[in-house]
Formats: sequence, structure tokens, C-alpha cells
Amino acid sequence: MHPDTSVAPEPSTSRGAVAVIADRRGELLLHLRDDIVGIAWPDHWSLLGGGADGDETPAEAIIRELQEEAGLVVSDLAELFEIRDVHGSGQIITFFSGTWDGDESQLPLSEGVKLQFFAPEHLSILTIPPFIREGINRYLAARSA
Repeated sequence: MHPDTSVAPEPSTSRGAVAVIADRRGELLLHLRDDIVGIAWPDHWSLLGGGADGDETPAEAIIRELQEEAGLVVSDLAELFEIRDVHGSGQIITFFSGTWDGDESQLPLSEGVKLQFFAPEHLSILTIPPFIREGINRYLAARSA
């Protein structure tokens, strides 16, 4: 069954974290995941982030993941909300937001295919995991309020 339509067999007790990174134009940094069997959401556009290691908090996990995946340090990370990835890993994912202005093509990407900034109005054409799309929509709604 395709991961867009399957449901995790039972909720996971593990946690993860992702970051909605915006630039000064309001574009969002997305990460094209590898197309590899066995990873969550292969060949989907997602946010940078990943699972927490051991007793690591979501805040510690997102700082580590941003550095590991893209050599990215974001000084203004703020915790937003949690969403469960019910159609994938089953994990509870904590969403963070932050800003970064730079050339994403110059970041040392260690996982995935590429990083790219997208204007919010262009996100509808991308293949994005449902929980990530929900989180982005919630972020954008709060930003415009």
C-alpha cells in the first residue's frame, strides 16, 4: 500500500522534530527525500528534521538534525505544535519554526536529493506527506493572522 494511504499499525512512542524554515521573502525551505525503500516518505518533499535519539528532547533533536542534514544553524527556533504521522512512522512530530537567509544550494546536504526554497503558493503542486502539509498549513495560517 502507498504510504499516502496506509495507516501506521499502532502509534509509536518515539518522537521526532521538523523545522519550518522561512527566508526574508516568506519562502519555505523544503527537503526532497531520497527514493529509497524502507525510509519514511521516499521521494516526497518534506521539512528538515528527524527522530530523537535516546532521551533527546525534540528541541535537542531539531538542532542536531538541522546541523547533521544540512550544516544549518538557526538561532531563532521556536516550538509550534505537535502532529502525529499517522500514515507513516506513527511518531509524534514536534514542529519548530525559524528563519534563515542564504543560498540553499550551498548547504552541505548529507541526506536526501536537494534543498529548495518555495513560495507558499507553489506548495500545492508538490508531493508532501500529509502531516507535513498539515503542519505547513497551520504555520502559514498563524503567520497570516
